Amino acid sequence: MPRAVSKPIAQILTSLSLLAVSALAVASPSLAQLPNIPPPTTAPPPPPAPTNTPSPFPTPPQAPANTPSPFLTPPQAPANTPSPFLTPPQAPANAAPPTQGVYTLGGGDNIRIDIYDLPQLSGQYQIPAGGTIQMPLIGGISVQGLTLQEAADNISAAYSRILRRPIITVSLSAARPMNIWISGEVNRPGSYAIPLTSGSGNVPSVQFPTLVQALERAQGVTQSADIRRIQLRRRPGNAPEQLLTFNLWEYLQTGFLTSDITLRDGDAIFVPPSTNINLTEAIQLSAASFGTPAEQPRNITIIGEINRPGSYVLLGGNTTIDNNVGLPTVTRAIQLAGGIRPQADLRQVQIRRLTKTAGQQIFNINLWQLLQTGDATQDTIVQNGDTIIVPTATDLSPAEASLIGKTTLAPAAIQVTVVGEVNRPGPVQVPANTGLNQAILAAGGIIQSRAKTDQIDLIRLNLDGTVTRRTLSLDLGQSLNELTNPILSNNDVIFVKSSRTASLVDALNLGLSPAAGTLGAVSIPARIIELLRLLGF
Repeated sequence: MPRAVSKPIAQILTSLSLLAVSALAVASPSLAQLPNIPPPTTAPPPPPAPTNTPSPFPTPPQAPANTPSPFLTPPQAPANTPSPFLTPPQAPANAAPPTQGVYTLGGGDNIRIDIYDLPQLSGQYQIPAGGTIQMPLIGGISVQGLTLQEAADNISAAYSRILRRPIITVSLSAARPMNIWISGEVNRPGSYAIPLTSGSGNVPSVQFPTLVQALERAQGVTQSADIRRIQLRRRPGNAPEQLLTFNLWEYLQTGFLTSDITLRDGDAIFVPPSTNINLTEAIQLSAASFGTPAEQPRNITIIGEINRPGSYVLLGGNTTIDNNVGLPTVTRAIQLAGGIRPQADLRQVQIRRLTKTAGQQIFNINLWQLLQTGDATQDTIVQNGDTIIVPTATDLSPAEASLIGKTTLAPAAIQVTVVGEVNRPGPVQVPANTGLNQAILAAGGIIQSRAKTDQIDLIRLNLDGTVTRRTLSLDLGQSLNELTNPILSNNDVIFVKSSRTASLVDALNLGLSPAAGTLGAVSIPARIIELLRLLGF
């Protein structure tokens, strides 16, 4: 039994039939003579199916509401769970920006250019000074200041006029030596050609020099350097010049490697002078690999209360010249100059230092604090061109003078000359900071029957060329004091006068035998005799 057609479908079929007949009637006039065909009778709609009648088509089973889906879904990580993928470490907030840059080509580089599937056009090239290389078919093309990728793109664009979609790669075979300019507070400023370090193998890699290695080539930074503000100027290719600042003090303290940038050809390094001197940091800087080597000679000048003031060449390290072992410090300079004089003021030793920018740094050190508390920072490192000034003390107690005389800052011994009514007149050696009484006793003591003990003359040749004369009263029972038993200096002269009786006897002897009264006939240097005659003795 044929299945009844539903009412909507029958209506649609009827409409389509009428449209087709109308179209044919328009297309063919004969069709217009056809008799009218009555529309088909619409079949009555089928009775509705019972509500509970099952569908003749199978339906998929419905999973319970809480049943998990059979399809795989990616697990959801908790909100605070870290990502399983690697993320780059975050630099500190005050870290320097990443400025390593890429390598740019220049005169002297050896490069290889490969054109895919055209080995006859590939080859090895050395870039000349102008940066223009000559290639087959396209002639000269400039690669000066370009990166490897930029050079490949320019060559590819030039070959695209001849070849169809050329594939070109440019690789660096051997890098040129790098020219770096270093100025400021370094021991040898100037231009340096630094060759790149190559590895091994057929295609060796290269290692670029770093900022620290460049400073080492300039024989290190001076003690005046401010290593917190080292400047580097770089012009990457055709881009504007970059000014970068690096903190090598942070590098020394924390080892933060971004402060030690790798250099590029044409970089200019400037080390500025510091605005203040930190004695503690000066010692640490001298021990760094980019500090001034200890064995490097230093020309210094030392003046003031020094036994031999003048200019000296101070050495450090493990040299044995003039017993120079250790660091070239202020105390080493004082020892080289013969030690301090008794009236030296160790609390206000001044250092004048010239910078590379024609400035001057002036600061004081306290060597008395070094002797009392062992503060080694006061014994600072000197640098080439320093001037050390040891002032004169205005108020120095005998106790301090005695203590200073026992240190290595004072000479081991001084030489004085004792003449007149003593048992062994002539030059005598006594320890540094020795008093008048001890020097007379070192000359055998006075001749009691001839000496005039209330008139002992102390004659001193000053550093400025003048001569001072003091008359003292001898009292062998006195300790060190400025009135009767002053501290002696090197080359002092002590003259013990004759009593009135001894002078009368000498006058009579001179009349009887003129040769017997010759002054200084026994072991007295001629220069001392001449000095006494000039003073009227």
